[in-house]
This record gives sequence, C-alpha cells and structure tokens, in this order.
Amino acid sequence: MKIGILQTGLAPDDLKADFGEYPEMFATLLADRGFEFEAFSVVQGQFPDGPEAADGWLITGSRHGVYEDHDWLPPLEQLIRDIVSAERPIVGVCFGHQVIAKALGGVVEKYDGGWAIGPQTYEFDQGTRVIQAWHQDQVITPPDGAQTVARNDFCAHAALLYPGKAYSVQAHPEFGDGFVTGLIDKRGRGVVPDAILDAAKADIGTPLHQTELADQFALFFREGRIS
Repeated sequence: MKIGILQTGLAPDDLKADFGEYPEMFATLLADRGFEFEAFSVVQGQFPDGPEAADGWLITGSRHGVYEDHDWLPPLEQLIRDIVSAERPIVGVCFGHQVIAKALGGVVEKYDGGWAIGPQTYEFDQGTRVIQAWHQDQVITPPDGAQTVARNDFCAHAALLYPGKAYSVQAHPEFGDGFVTGLIDKRGRGVVPDAILDAAKADIGTPLHQTELADQFALFFREGRIS
C-alpha cells in the first residue's frame, strides 16, 4: 500500500542531520507494516496530481498556523476535500490534525491556555496514551460528523475520527525524546516560556506509546477504523 506524505513544514536545519525530515520520521514510525511512501513537499509548492496518486495520505506537522496566509494552504485544503471525496484514507498529525479539521468545516485557533510541550498524557477511547506534543494551536470546534476519540484537560479534541474517511491526532507519535530535546534547546527558547520548556525537559524519558499510535494509523489506512 502506497502512502503519500504531504509535508507541511521543514525540520530545523540543525536537527536534520541526526533525525531527518518529517517524512522520514513517519516512514520510521510506520516501518515494517507493509507500506511504501512518497513525499510531497506541499510547503514548497510540490503537490501530487490528485488523490489517486497514493492509496492513503498522511499530513505532517508544521511551524505554520492553518489560519495564516500561504499560497499552498488553499490548494492543500482542496486536496484534503478531494481525498475524502475519493474515499482514500487520510491521517493528520498536529498541523495535519488542524488543517483537516479546517478544510472540513471546523475551527482552529491559537489556544489561550498556552503551549503543550513534551510528553503529554491523553485519554483515548482505547486507553491512556503518552505522546510527545509541541503545539499552541488547537481544534476548538470539530467539523460536523467528526468524533472526538482522545482528550485531556489541556486539549479537548486531541484526536478526531471521521469514520471511514480520516483520522487525526494533535500530538506527535513520530517524535522521540531526542528530537523533542533538540526542539527545546534549538527552537523553543525565546518562543515558549522557559518554565514550560524546563518542565518538558524534566519529563523526557517518560515511556511513550508510539507503537500503539503507529498501529492505529496502519489499521486506519487498511480498514478505515482505529480499533
């Protein structure tokens, strides 16, 4: 099964040598599950010909906001709607979670509660999961038909299931401890309050549920469900 990865952001230059770009992180997360991957850097204007260019689709995270004015955002939102109409499964992570919601009629805003950084605990319908996070924006109002299937006190809509169509999560199962530590040290200072970064760094090493999320993604791609 071929998964097209829609890359909506670029990894920091000083972390790429050790961790690669975002599509490589997702290929590693979903390794040994029978998928092949092709990446399209939509953030740089590279788009597939249409939904039929892959059997399933995955949208990465980004430093950008879905409400910002970028030339590549309107065609990305239209591509999302086209993928859904073509009944190709689509998975979104962080920015991907937000842009799917916006494209389908939801509301995304910069959350007035601040940032979520580092290992975060979420209550999924399938149980408690700990996943790395790095975000301030959130889905505030899900689109009609979307089901909230994960949440915590900070993020009310931490995962959304659009039955048989799309599945998206706010947190980053593709991020390991090393990459988040690098983000804290090289991107976070001066942007995120130091107290939040310091608390996140202290939590590095908390066991993560990356495999469980990867299994959900794989199941959704193949069967349109997460359990």
